[in-house]
Amino acid sequence: MPQDTQTGRLTAVTDATFATAVLAADRPVVVDFWAEWCPPCRVVSKHLAELAEEFGDALRFVTVNTDENPATTRAYQVMSAPTMLVFRGGEVVGSIVGSRPKNHLRQSFAGHPDG
Repeated sequence: MPQDTQTGRLTAVTDATFATAVLAADRPVVVDFWAEWCPPCRVVSKHLAELAEEFGDALRFVTVNTDENPATTRAYQVMSAPTMLVFRGGEVVGSIVGSRPKNHLRQSFAGHPDG
C-alpha cells in the first residue's frame, strides 16, 4: 500500500502531522485517503506515485490511512475510500471520490499547481 518513496514524492501523514504537512504547505497538496482493505486504493496509490513524479515540485502528494487516522478522516468527512482531496492554502479546493483512471486524475490535478 502507500509508502514513502525514495524520492520523497509520496509521503504518509498522520493525524499528528496533517496540519504541518498539508494545511501549512507552501504549495497545493493532494491527499489520498485510503484503507488497507480497499482494493481500488491500491490502483489509485500506484497512479498517484507516478503522477507525483510527473508533477514534480508543483504539487505535493500525501497519503492518509483512514483506519489509523480517524480524526483527520472525520474532520474532512471522508466517507469512502479512496478519496482524494486537493488542498491549497489550508483549504479544500478539489475532490475526487472513488477510483479513476490515471489520465482522469492527471487532468483533474493539472488545474491546481501554482505557477
